[in-house]
Amino acid sequence: MTIYDSFQSYSSPTYGTIFAGHFNENDQYATSRPAGMSDWLLTYTVEGNGYFRTPAGEKSCSAGDVALLRKGAPHQYGTATGSRWNFIWAHFPGLTETNYLPEEELLIQPLGNAHLQNRVYYALRNVLQDSREQRSFWLPLCENEIRGILLLMAERGRRKVDPRVEESLHYLSRHMKEAIKIADIAKSVGLSSSRLSHLFKVETGTTLVETLKVMRIRQAALLIKHSGRTAAEAAFDVGFQNYNHFASLFREQMGASPREYRRLSEAGEGN
Repeated sequence: MTIYDSFQSYSSPTYGTIFAGHFNENDQYATSRPAGMSDWLLTYTVEGNGYFRTPAGEKSCSAGDVALLRKGAPHQYGTATGSRWNFIWAHFPGLTETNYLPEEELLIQPLGNAHLQNRVYYALRNVLQDSREQRSFWLPLCENEIRGILLLMAERGRRKVDPRVEESLHYLSRHMKEAIKIADIAKSVGLSSSRLSHLFKVETGTTLVETLKVMRIRQAALLIKHSGRTAAEAAFDVGFQNYNHFASLFREQMGASPREYRRLSEAGEGN
């Protein structure tokens, strides 16, 4: 008897179909597909614990984990013994973004921080809603959400950054316009200011302050080039209160003053 024999077998949906669901199951829940599927499966665990078994072995998943099951891989999955498994899932046909991920039968990736967890969860919620309602552009909308998740998985798999550093970058992005204090960032990731500063420099090669400057100037340049904002407006939009300080940093990073940069952009020569 194989590991699949004692479980009910389900056939996969028609190729090309995207459909999704949200299950909250006790430890009697199990699904088996000894012949695999013609499509791919994404799951995100909200609470509890589940497991996946493929010919390569067994892997467990817990809250905050996203799992990708490759098409064609024989498998069974279900709720871990003595637990519940609250998870949201989506079946989808092949997308080119899967090529950025390791060629494994099953990939389980902890997302590590609340920002990424929420991003993946709400992306799958959108897939669930759009695939049910099937409005005019539901299919490309669903594909775009799934593509985003796959790219996030690929990025996270390649960039081995400490999750506290990653969360710090999210903090800088969310609070860019505010007067940011290192102590506030450190508190949000559960470290002292000195420990976070050291860790951030080791992981990224630069400081939090320098990273924020680069982030602000880059965003200001985009606003000047693409949104019709004046240099002064762009400076304010990204959190600078002193224009001269902004202009000095802008020239240093972009190789031109903000006004020169806008003039070059309007002439179609901007960087």
